[in-house]
Parts: sequence; C-alpha cells; structure tokens
Amino acid sequence: MHRPPPPARPPEWFVPDASTLDVALVYPRQGPAGIFGPTCLTCARLAADEVNAAGGVLGRELRLLEVDGGADPRTVAAEVGALVDTGTVQGVTGWHISSVRRALAPRVAHRVPYVYTALYEGGERTEGVFVAGETPSWQLLPAMRLLGEARGVRRWFTVGNDYVWPRQTARAARRFARTARGRVCGEAYLPLGTDDFDDVLRRIEHTDADAVLMLLVGSDAVRFNRAFAARGLDQRSLRLSTLMDENMLLGSGPGATAGLYSTAGFFASLADGNTLDFHGRYAARFGLQAPVPGSLGESCYEGVLLLAALVEAARTLDVSAIGAAAGTVRYEGPRGVLGLDGRHVRQRIYLAEADGLDFNVLARLSAPHELR
Repeated sequence: MHRPPPPARPPEWFVPDASTLDVALVYPRQGPAGIFGPTCLTCARLAADEVNAAGGVLGRELRLLEVDGGADPRTVAAEVGALVDTGTVQGVTGWHISSVRRALAPRVAHRVPYVYTALYEGGERTEGVFVAGETPSWQLLPAMRLLGEARGVRRWFTVGNDYVWPRQTARAARRFARTARGRVCGEAYLPLGTDDFDDVLRRIEHTDADAVLMLLVGSDAVRFNRAFAARGLDQRSLRLSTLMDENMLLGSGPGATAGLYSTAGFFASLADGNTLDFHGRYAARFGLQAPVPGSLGESCYEGVLLLAALVEAARTLDVSAIGAAAGTVRYEGPRGVLGLDGRHVRQRIYLAEADGLDFNVLARLSAPHELR
C-alpha cells in the first residue's frame, strides 16, 4: 500500500517572511527527465534574479523553493500541497511531466497560482493553472505537415513512454497524419526508465516507416537515439521529437542525431535579439560551463516571468483575480513578447534539424488556423 510521505520540510534557511513571495519550483532531479534538471534550475534562478533586480513582485522579493518533480506524482503533489497548506509558498511553477501536473493541480491550483511550463498534451482547464508550454495542435500538427510536404513522409511510427502525454499526443498524431495524406502504421509505449528498445526497433524495421515520432522523456530518448543509430535505422527513417533539447543531443552523441528533427518554441541556436540577450545574461550569471539553456530549461525562465507578470497584473495573489486579469498580461523573454489566450501562452513555434550536437532552425511553423 502506498503510504503518504511525511510533511514537507523546507531547508533551514527558508524562513517564511511576509516581505517575500515564495514559489515552489518543481523540476526533475531524478528519473529520465533528470538529464535537464540542472538547466531548469539555472534558468529559473536567472529569472528570479532579474525579477528581483526590477523590484520584485508587488514589492516583495521572489524566492524559489526547490521540489523534486522527478519523484512519484503522488509524492510531489503531497509535498507541494503541504507547502501550500502551511503558507510556506504562495505560488508554483516549473517543468515536470503531465502525470505530476495532473496529481498536483487539483491539490493546489485553486489556492495559489500555478504556472506549468512543460510542453504537454493540451486540454488543461483547472482554475489557477496557466500553461507556458507547447501543445500538439501548435507544435506537432504543422511539423508533421511540413515534413510530409518537404520530405515525403507518409508512414509514421510512434514510440512513447507509457503515460498521459505520449498517449494523448499520439492520438492527435493519428489525426494529423491523415491531414498530411499519411498514416500512423505502428505505435509502442514503454515504461519510464526503459533501456531495451530491441523489440520496438524490429517493429519499426518491419513497418518500413518513413519517420518515427518520438514521445520519449529525457534519458529514455537519449538511449533510443543511440540504439536507433546503432541499428542503422537513421539511414532509413527520420525522427521527429516534440521533447528534444541540446542537452539531450549532447547525451545522444553526434553519431546518433542524423535525421533527427525537433519542434519547440525556443532553440538555443535562434539568432534573434531576445535569444542573444538571454544567452549573454545567462553566461554572465553562471559562466560558460553552465548547462545549455535549451527549450526545456528556458521554459522555467518563462514560468517565473509569467508568474510574476500575472501577480503584478492582478495586484493580488487571489487566484480568481489573477485569472480575470490574465488576458491583459504581456511579458518579454527569450521567446519575445508573449501574452495569453485564455490560460495558455501563445507563441512562435519552430522546426529544427539536429546538426551533430546543435540544432539548425529550419522554419517558423504555421499556426493551426493558417494550415489549409
């Protein structure tokens, strides 16, 4: 029987203070997603530093309390819920998988603002939850359409971890493939932490797929990339991932990234003014040896900025008031000046191709309403 964890205990230095705005930063420090945990933390810290340098939130210093979002979802929800129950934190943000969000949102979102930064399957409507990440209709649909047109992809094989985000995204991919005159010819779902892909790779070979849709998290995707290339499938099939950043390319190695595409709202190699300014501030704060601030870590920077902007716009921490003011919110970060449509950030999405250990951004993708 699952036993609830003991009440969360903040570190000794973290003393609640009415002059501060204390926020739970929920990001992975273990499990497959732990590979990009360090960049989540550094990017969030940079955002908090910058918010505080500009005067804080409602005149209060913004402080981050780290919570391991890579633990069991029930454990994470209980820990963060206890922090909210005791008044230790007044907000929640961070990158964590959808299973954690689904456990956490009902526990806290109606009481404190909760900015979820991860790309996800779509459909989140809980009051108090604001979503800064990409969704399939804006991220995956136009990417599949473009690869169908430019690379002649018609036959897709989906490989995902076995939980809500991959399964619901794969369901959308079946529809998207048909709009691009293609089809999904096979699907496989694997537990988080999988390191044996032999059976899946044999299935891909037998279907003769043009492309593999990868819905794998962190180090699982890294191991799949290595196994895929070792079997020579990178010479036969493209790969498209909606969750692939530069840290995962480094883990995969340059010999395992040929024919690998990624779609996201941010890439470290984007050469616009907002991105270059962000890289300069990040390097000045953490040094050149810091984790690469790819899309997954950068989303945590966005999450802190959005949470601060929401509270400032409402002039209160009341969740209903924040929701009512959300439509007026604008904030500027590495992805440019962004606002919300309902509770979701609307942003520019790009398609990039791996070039060794970096991404070459190929195109800005069309929004769903622009596709015909």
